[in-house]
Amino acid sequence: MPILKTISLVVALWLPCPAYAAKNILILGDSLSAGYGIATEKSWPNLLQKELDQSRSKFNIVNASISGETALGGRQRIANALKQHRPGIVILELGVNDGLRGFSTTDIETHLGEIIAQAKHSGAKVLLVGMKLPPNYGEPYLSNFQNLFSRLAKKYGVALLPFLLEHVTDEQFLADNLHPSAAAQPQIMRNVMKKLKPLLH
Repeated sequence: MPILKTISLVVALWLPCPAYAAKNILILGDSLSAGYGIATEKSWPNLLQKELDQSRSKFNIVNASISGETALGGRQRIANALKQHRPGIVILELGVNDGLRGFSTTDIETHLGEIIAQAKHSGAKVLLVGMKLPPNYGEPYLSNFQNLFSRLAKKYGVALLPFLLEHVTDEQFLADNLHPSAAAQPQIMRNVMKKLKPLLH
């Protein structure tokens, strides 16, 4: 019996524990993070993993992004994602599909706020990623949408990347003019890494 107990103890020590899982970085996003229209290995989450590996940070990217995802969809998925992956950091990149469909900015803000609250309650740090809408959506909708990200960051005390596609040029988009091409992914990764870096410590 003592031998069996010893073996059980050794196995228990060998198996990954929740503290180790805290090295996970969960990306909850839409097509901009899912690598729509490009090879997965060229997407910014994959490039971010390579950057983290080179710096020997031992963080592991878990990309739970889905093309077409909305803030409501993310709210419905976040609890299970947190339970499954137990991330130390959550990168939240949602809301633009809601905006493109003209959904209520109040509802978008509420859904994103609930995701942030659940992530923080789990003990994870949060990086909120902002987006902008095309000018044809008009004021005041454009301003209300863009400003909701900074309001959420301030309300919940989380890190904010104001605009995911900062410094991405017009030539670095696919033919649909909505999704960044493979050429844009290194710049997007740098944008994210700049705000993510302080959260890695």
